[in-house]
Amino acid sequence: MKLLCAQVIKDLMGQGIDYDKVSKLTADAKFEVGDVKASIAALNFILSSAAKYNVDGESLANELQQLGLPKEHSMALCRSYADNLTNLQEEFRRKSLRLSRLESVDWRVDYIISSSELKDVNEPCVQLRLGIRNPDVDTVDPVAFTLSADKFRVFLRDLKQANSMMENLTS
Repeated sequence: MKLLCAQVIKDLMGQGIDYDKVSKLTADAKFEVGDVKASIAALNFILSSAAKYNVDGESLANELQQLGLPKEHSMALCRSYADNLTNLQEEFRRKSLRLSRLESVDWRVDYIISSSELKDVNEPCVQLRLGIRNPDVDTVDPVAFTLSADKFRVFLRDLKQANSMMENLTS
């Protein structure tokens, strides 16, 4: 149980599970693939939920025993949990509420004099291309769009308002 918990904790910490090791650990119990998957999923849920809600090891052990997990299994799980609680919580904090970040802005203004459908348009049109950094995969994705003059004014006003709100939060 302790070694299986160690593999699940490694996975929760972003290091992945060594499935060969897990299959060797569960071979004595004659687990089938579905049983192994269910065990990993259950341990993942128990450990991550307990860490997220800051449950102490003793309370976790008592709850697991009340649910029918044998005492030696619940104690092994709780030792692994208690040894890694701080690291798990730090990893969850690091991964939570990750926002995309604006990396670049390219723009141009086109003045449309006329079109095939309208004889006289005489209106500016703003072409924007934003480079947005995706924190999950650490790539910059382009987002391009076109705005009329009126929509651009609204966009600029909302952008200034959001910037002002962010400054108020950080100060």
